[in-house]
Amino acid sequence: MTAPELVDLENLVFLRRDVLDQGYDDRHIVRMVRCGAWHRIRRGAYADGEAWRSLSETDRYRLRCRAVLRTAHPSSSLSHVSAAIEWGVPVWGVPLDEVHLSRADGKGGRREAGVVHHRAPTPAEHLCDLRDVRVTSPTRCAVEMTSMTGVESALVSVNGLLHLGLTTPADVAELAHDLRFWPSSIGANLVVRLADPRLESPGETRTAYFMWANHLPKPIPQFQIHDEHGRPFARVDFALPEHGVFIEFDGAAKYQEHRRPGETLEDYVLREKRREERICQLTGWVCLRITWSDLNRPRELALRIRRVLESRIRADQ
Repeated sequence: MTAPELVDLENLVFLRRDVLDQGYDDRHIVRMVRCGAWHRIRRGAYADGEAWRSLSETDRYRLRCRAVLRTAHPSSSLSHVSAAIEWGVPVWGVPLDEVHLSRADGKGGRREAGVVHHRAPTPAEHLCDLRDVRVTSPTRCAVEMTSMTGVESALVSVNGLLHLGLTTPADVAELAHDLRFWPSSIGANLVVRLADPRLESPGETRTAYFMWANHLPKPIPQFQIHDEHGRPFARVDFALPEHGVFIEFDGAAKYQEHRRPGETLEDYVLREKRREERICQLTGWVCLRITWSDLNRPRELALRIRRVLESRIRADQ
């Protein structure tokens, strides 16, 4: 079980009390913040201004989590979406405006100053030390996500945990059953049923969920295409073999991740077009491309897919 590499944030957070111990005063803190040398993360917690400005929004959130932990009860651990972010899995549709902690001092169940306090998990096997912070385990985190957001959003993070091999569908299902009486856990069973470790990105997860929610045929993820000699040629995001259709999700990340060294965006697009043409020649299928904006217009997208599927049926008659 190995989490992906993330930006190292160790020792970036310092507290007001640390500065005062070094002989500075509050006026010095104010001057340093005003000139941009320091950044105020939250009340009483700061970071180097240049370091803060270099971080992504996700890493800034991780730094806020660390700032909260520096002054939290010693039994506290990151949980829910805060743990998901630290495990390096995608989060979609969940605002990163609050830090989620689980604590074992019996004072969970409250929200204050941008921090949501939950009761700590038992047994302790549901807690892990990751990098320089304590977090809930991947399995526990997966179930926590089902309790704090909708099915589609939870699936994005749960599939991320599964795809990285940080947990298994069986382990998530077992813990979800054990915690079935949790508040707001009504969607956990559906998330468990729809979760699929083969889905590699938030776009693929949302596409698979869209197909299910709109009563469209269930596509096969990561479908392998072979050439005339039976050799693997390409892998498509989804396939509907019985309909003669394959589906590719087009997100900005794909255009960055799959470009070859030195390849321009135009070269990549041309290579992808030739790949699509070759797949169509090998299979006789047609390609459906789905984007983020398509998923934001579900009625139009569902109608487009149904029309393509119907045209394929007529073509086969």
